[in-house]
Amino acid sequence: MLSKAVVKYIKSLQVKKYRNQHQAFVVEGAKSVLELLQSDFQLQHLFVTEDFLREHTAMLVKGYRYEVVKEEELVKAGSFASNNAALAVASMRQLPPLQVRPTDLVIALDDIRDPGNLGTIIRIADWYGIKNVVCSENCADFYNPKVISSTMGSFTRTNVYYINLPNWLQQHTGKYKIYGAALNGENLHRMQLKPEGIVVLGNEANGIRPNVADQVNQLIKIPAFGGAESLNVATATAIIIDNFMRNS
Repeated sequence: MLSKAVVKYIKSLQVKKYRNQHQAFVVEGAKSVLELLQSDFQLQHLFVTEDFLREHTAMLVKGYRYEVVKEEELVKAGSFASNNAALAVASMRQLPPLQVRPTDLVIALDDIRDPGNLGTIIRIADWYGIKNVVCSENCADFYNPKVISSTMGSFTRTNVYYINLPNWLQQHTGKYKIYGAALNGENLHRMQLKPEGIVVLGNEANGIRPNVADQVNQLIKIPAFGGAESLNVATATAIIIDNFMRNS
């Protein structure tokens, strides 16, 4: 049974201030928890239902300390409307210094505020084997429960860095091709792209900020064939990255 103190602690981790204070975050649901257990993140707490335990006994007997609880306890402590599997609390990990090689393809996000979009973009990066995602300091928090959930486990394999994006891009101008998604960019379908460089995507409503756009040396766009005004930024990311990877 989850104690009131543990429930209070888990609830507090819904707030960025307390996540940073405790250097911890919450992972919910079968898929994400299983990915967590196979990663290098350090566990603080692991709570599982009897059904989850029966299905994954072989993994859990490897040495993970866990507590069997009821489904309603997981729902009470977590953010999911239903959770019949598992909930874990893990420690944040220290990332290695960000290093970009000329042959790398990096996704850079400018002011992406929606946690679901950020999580989906991290999942897209993982699908295409992109290890590093660079975020401006005002992007959604990587450890936000909605971000973690939206990655479907890809948070364990993708490094997400928060930096002063204009300054960082300025340091790489001239060394790397820096692409920026914009409605007045060059048609992606008419370009010969290699899976190299930095691809910048901007805010859901306002696009790339001017001080970030100043560092871009190639504007690109997804050609439209219908009447929609715009695309969701995560959808746009998938289409753009697919074009970069198509001939790799």
